[in-house]
Amino acid sequence: MDRKELQNTRLYLLTTFLMLVLLTYAFVLYDVQVIHHDEYAAQAIRSIVRTEKVEASRGIITDRNGKPLVSNRSTYDLTFDADLLPPGSDSNEAILRLVQLCQQEGVAWSDNLPISRLAPYRYTVDQLDSQQKRLFLAYLKSLKPCSEALGQYLLRHPEALSAPEAESEEGEEAEEPVPAEELSPEKRAARLLDRLTIDDLTADLLVDAGVTPAQLIGVMRTELGIPEHYTMTQARMVLGVQYELSVRKLDNYAAYVLARDIDTPFISLLSDGNYAGAKVTLSSVREYETSYAAHILGYVGSITIEDDYPSLKEKGYDYDDLIGKEGTELAFEDYLKGTDGRRVVSTNDEGKVTGEFYSTEPVPGSIVELTIDLDFQSQVEDFLAETVNRLNADGDETRGAGAAVVRVGTGEVLALASYPSYDLATFRQGEHYARVSTDPQAPLFNRATVGKYPPGSTLKPFTAMAGLLHGDTTLTEKIKDTGIWRYPGDEINSYSKCWKTSGHGNLNVTGAITNSCNYFFSELGYRMGMETLREYLLLFGLGEKTGIEIPETAGLLPENPQGQDQAPWAAYGQGTQLYSPLQLANYLATLVSGGKHCQAHLLKAAKTYDHSSVVATGNTEPLNQIDISDENLQAVKEGMKGLVEGTLSPYFKNCVVSAGAKTGTSQVRADTKNHGVFICFAPYDDPEIAVAIAIERADAGAALASTAVNILNAYFAPGEDDSAVTGENQLLP
Repeated sequence: MDRKELQNTRLYLLTTFLMLVLLTYAFVLYDVQVIHHDEYAAQAIRSIVRTEKVEASRGIITDRNGKPLVSNRSTYDLTFDADLLPPGSDSNEAILRLVQLCQQEGVAWSDNLPISRLAPYRYTVDQLDSQQKRLFLAYLKSLKPCSEALGQYLLRHPEALSAPEAESEEGEEAEEPVPAEELSPEKRAARLLDRLTIDDLTADLLVDAGVTPAQLIGVMRTELGIPEHYTMTQARMVLGVQYELSVRKLDNYAAYVLARDIDTPFISLLSDGNYAGAKVTLSSVREYETSYAAHILGYVGSITIEDDYPSLKEKGYDYDDLIGKEGTELAFEDYLKGTDGRRVVSTNDEGKVTGEFYSTEPVPGSIVELTIDLDFQSQVEDFLAETVNRLNADGDETRGAGAAVVRVGTGEVLALASYPSYDLATFRQGEHYARVSTDPQAPLFNRATVGKYPPGSTLKPFTAMAGLLHGDTTLTEKIKDTGIWRYPGDEINSYSKCWKTSGHGNLNVTGAITNSCNYFFSELGYRMGMETLREYLLLFGLGEKTGIEIPETAGLLPENPQGQDQAPWAAYGQGTQLYSPLQLANYLATLVSGGKHCQAHLLKAAKTYDHSSVVATGNTEPLNQIDISDENLQAVKEGMKGLVEGTLSPYFKNCVVSAGAKTGTSQVRADTKNHGVFICFAPYDDPEIAVAIAIERADAGAALASTAVNILNAYFAPGEDDSAVTGENQLLP
């Protein structure tokens, strides 16, 4: 190849190379500007923007007719965000100005630093909930002077620790533990400090360890750079906020809601530019539309250690979120909790928002429809309160009461009342909560589902049916009541007296229920035996939880003490057995439905916030079906109807619907009035509802009978004010 050809070849290769470079550049440019434009633009945006949460509204709770029980009221929260501060600005100064404004305007701000806000400074650590205590302990351990002081104290006083040394999990290879005496004092102290738990952390322990409130404030001032010219009062104000920011960083969560539910005038004060770091966000608070159904609805509260925040975080919860704590707010949390949105915004050098680039819309929580009817629920509560107040004329003002109304054949709870009650709108306020939580009447206690009472004679319809089903008696058999039933083989020491001392004579199943004959049911219980009795009690849902979504008791089944047979007494509701009003109502609903044992429930339906779809419905299918013949059912129902038309006729003469009922006297102890228990169903021919009432130390069935009639009238004739005749305080069997 001559020189000229070589030059041409080189020129050709150079040209080709340059063309490839240009083509590559063009391709890259096209790829960036066209193909992957959105991706690279988003990356660029993310480098200069911040992501913010857009809070989703919590779902509302309604009654079965769509009437709101718990809703939301739009409001605003004040958040402090140090990232919004201009470069070089003093966060302590910004915090002080903001907190002083809150103080000046009477706005309560969140500050869980367990040191009193004013001198003389003292610890309030013993008043913290478990989550707050956990965070405070973690914070103390993060401060070197405090951790060293605590470690040294534990070296001298290891008895202050309740937690044993950690052991390796089963299946894990444990390292050979180093004996404590072979460790340096520093490592021994660190080991002991690791064992310090929230159960051990008290104000006394901190003071004894040399970590006094004043000393802790001094350490925090140094750690957080609080200027020396700040007074102790000013320093304490700033430290409260700085502490909140610090504990959130320990949990890898930076947001901090300084104040909730702030008003418009206060917001306007924040807009003058003197409060850097302050951010106002749209929020909502729970609004209670009724003062009734407190034990059903429950309330929301801050996340605590018992709520298992790590798992909640995985579900999308933030540290400052509110969560259902009691009642249906807790039971239906998964439906009520919405999905928070996210918005990406840009900020300038001063931390001001300059634009929104995109957003993920928040999804409100579902609408939860309960099975209760608010109007009916309020009447049941009022009737229960009126009855108790009337009984309190005897000077006993510590009575409680519970009532339950269940729909026959579905298990839907139509009303659930507990007396005394409380107002959800106010009870968590400081002075109200202190009064309610220490009230000897225990208004926070839900007697309708958690209260446990001996059923007394209200168990006799069950025993009659169980005896018929098991073959221990027949529809035609008559048992002669002589007044005292004596246990075979031990006639002198073991016996049961009928309330009618002369006896009722010959009675069949129906007559035994109408006359509430203890003799008849003692004999029936003896024939059945305790094992069979317990078996049928469980079939009817007694002695186990009903399945309702809020807290309830399983009750207590009767049992035989060693060497004794208590079945004859358990058969008519005495002995060791205890049941809630809800269990009694559900057992009666099972019986009069012909054996459909359904799960008691409060959920009618959960629907998306826009009503476009149903998320869930309550379970109305029977848990089990008891094979009850029409003849057996009619015999038991007639016995309960006979009581209504006989002894109870003064109370049921004003009842707008035909019904069957049974009274009960729950024996407590010799020096205490008996509890009153009452069950009924209606209409007689085609039962729709079952009712159970228990009133502590009522002693007289009359009070409960009139209350039951009022409940039936309220359900079957709403809007009419006819009420049952109270009558004299006669003791009913």
